[in-house]
Amino acid sequence: MTNRSMQLQLGLGACIAALFLIFVAIPQWVAAPSNIRNIFLSPLFWPYALAGFTALAGLGLVAAGLRDSGDETPLNEASEDPARAWVRLAGMAAIMIVIMYLLPRLGMVWTCMLAFAATAFLVRTRHPIAALICAVAVPLVLYAFFAHVAGVAIPQGTIVRLP
Repeated sequence: MTNRSMQLQLGLGACIAALFLIFVAIPQWVAAPSNIRNIFLSPLFWPYALAGFTALAGLGLVAAGLRDSGDETPLNEASEDPARAWVRLAGMAAIMIVIMYLLPRLGMVWTCMLAFAATAFLVRTRHPIAALICAVAVPLVLYAFFAHVAGVAIPQGTIVRLP
């Protein structure tokens, strides 16, 4: 399978999934009261936002696939042994178990920081410094927005608490 065909298939799949979410799944299965004044606090906002981002990513993949000449060799051939893939899968399962253990103790923000960093190093990111910066910055920014702007309570831990 060439990169071009893979990008086109993934892009079309993402677009179809986004259309399903927008027209079927969200209207059918996400309930929202009609008297919410702030759109950002509506239970419909984030599902629609994620569906829109999925559609944009799909369109980007389709555009990249159409621009690609398709004559080079695929970049994503399986080159490593299957044992390493199973070790990574077991590592991801271990990270998920540790997340469930740490959530009530450290709270959501600190646990997400550790989980983001552990996952980035488990998959051997090419950009470890950017991964560490994002592991710290993204949960803190989201906490600041939801706790201090939107007024939504973020679960805090018993050991560490944020202001």
